[in-house]
Amino acid sequence: MRTTLTPEFYRLFAVLLIAAMAVTFVVAAVADAVLVRLLRRLPTRRQPDRETVPNGPDKGRTAPPTDRTPVRR
Repeated sequence: MRTTLTPEFYRLFAVLLIAAMAVTFVVAAVADAVLVRLLRRLPTRRQPDRETVPNGPDKGRTAPPTDRTPVRR
């Protein structure tokens, strides 16, 4: 009960493999083009100027020093 693979099978396999690869490449290219088009349509986000941001960090400091009352425990 052994079957042999015929030349017709190999030809059909090669055609189907190439067709599947072509469909994959086309779908990937279309998806990439759509994604690039959508990203170009989105407005670019601008970073606000440091001078206009209230309570922005000063030269590497995360927050201005605060006067705290010591708490006894």
